[in-house]
Parts: sequence; C-alpha cells; structure tokens
Amino acid sequence: MTRVPAPLLALAAMVSVQIGAAVAKTRFEEVGSLGAVMLRLVIGALVLALLVRPRVRHWTRVQWRGAVVLGLALGGMNVFIYLAFATIPIGVAVTIEFLGPLALSLVHTRRWRDAVWAALALAGVVLLGVGPSAVGDLGGVAAAVLAAGCWAAYIVMNRRVGAAIPGIDGLSVSMLVAMVVALPFGLRPAAEGVVADPVLLLVFGAVAVLSSVLPYSLEMTALRRIPTRVFGVLQSLGPALAALAGLVVLREALSPVEVVALACVTAASAGVTLTARRSAAPL
Repeated sequence: MTRVPAPLLALAAMVSVQIGAAVAKTRFEEVGSLGAVMLRLVIGALVLALLVRPRVRHWTRVQWRGAVVLGLALGGMNVFIYLAFATIPIGVAVTIEFLGPLALSLVHTRRWRDAVWAALALAGVVLLGVGPSAVGDLGGVAAAVLAAGCWAAYIVMNRRVGAAIPGIDGLSVSMLVAMVVALPFGLRPAAEGVVADPVLLLVFGAVAVLSSVLPYSLEMTALRRIPTRVFGVLQSLGPALAALAGLVVLREALSPVEVVALACVTAASAGVTLTARRSAAPL
C-alpha cells in the first residue's frame, strides 16, 4: 500500500464509502433504513474491535468521555443519513450532509472571500430546495441536515480523540458506542430481515467493510502522507461520488437543478479548503 499514491488512497476510501451506502440501500425493503445502518455499525464495530483490540485499561476519564462523545456523533451521523437515504437520492442526501464540515470550515475564517464560498454553498442549498427530490420529502432533507450537524461534531471530536488516544483505539471504542446508539432503532427490522434471509449477514458484512473498516484504514494511511489541506480538497468530491454511486448502483438520476446544486456545494468546499490560511484556528 505504501507504493500507492496517497491521494489515490483517499479517493479510494470515498468511493468505498459511497458504494457501501448504495449497496445497503438496495436492501432497505428487507431490513429498512434503520435495520441497515444497525447491521452495518454492528458488524463494522465488531470487526474493527477484533482487529484493533483497543487497550482501555489505563484510559483517563477525559479519554473515555472523548471516545463516547465521538461515538454518539458517529452513531447519529450514520442513523440520520440512512434515514435520508430512504426517501431522497443518495447524491442529494450527501450534498446536504456535506454542509456540516463546510459550515465548520467557514466558522473559523474571517475573510471576505469566504463569504463568496458561503454564498455559493447557500445557492446550492436553495437549488436543492426547488429540486424535485427535496420537495418530495422534507423529512429526508431534515434527516440529512441533522446528519450534517453530527458530521461537524464528528470532525471536532475525531481530532480531539486522535490527539488524546494513540493509534485508532479511540475510534474502535467510538464505533462500539455508535453501534449501541443504532441498536434500539434497528434491532427489530434487522432481526426480522436476517431471520427471513440469512444471506443479509454476508451482504452487510461487505457493506461494513466497504463503509467503515476499509475507508478508515485507507484514510489513516493517506493522512500520514499528505497535508490535511490536500485531503480536504479530495473530500470535496464526496457529493459527486455519492451521486455517481447512486446512479450506477441504484439508477438514481439527478435532475439538472440538483446537479448544479451539487456542483455549487462541491466547489464551495474545495474553495474554502484551498484558500484557507495555514494558521487557521484548530477545530
């Protein structure tokens, strides 16, 4: 893996996440969106815990608190975005969700040019508001907005936990917390679906690897070899990759208005990242 260019690893991680989400959505009729996210988090958390085997015996109260809060943000982010996936196209949902990290970046800047990026992102949101998918289900849009807030919290807490706990032990424990968050919402539909078709365990095992285990490993490797600024620009491709995965796997074609909205949010995110001061305040 060391011979693979780091930007390619980061791109592969994003592609993996979106393909995993699209594959999971193909099984919503059998387990529901909440059952799907529960199966993904349970399998992903258990696999990661077995691989990492986090050493928590000597953790301080601050370390435990950070890992738990990170897990709550991670669980909420996954539950809400899967609820959004159930009623609006994946490309639209991820575009709205991406406003979370974008808003977080804008909060920590004080330059006039950032107002341009904010206005561009706002234009994208307005366009999504008049797009056919968003108008069709406001509940899905609201769920994506909540996922955006959880994503912003996840970014803040991930940095704090990463600084406080060596390796990815903190992330492993946080995944277990996220699993517990999803259990009460998705246990019944997931159990009913798996009893009716045990093959679903294999399907969501693949989803867990695609959406959690593999991308986390690739991102960790990439971040050790490229600046966070470059990584942030690559992350800006998230909405476009989500729309592509939705089109290829689910045949979810976006309207021209929604494509323009997606482009606005992607460009705003890339612009904020590229023009950010290196000395910007830490999140």
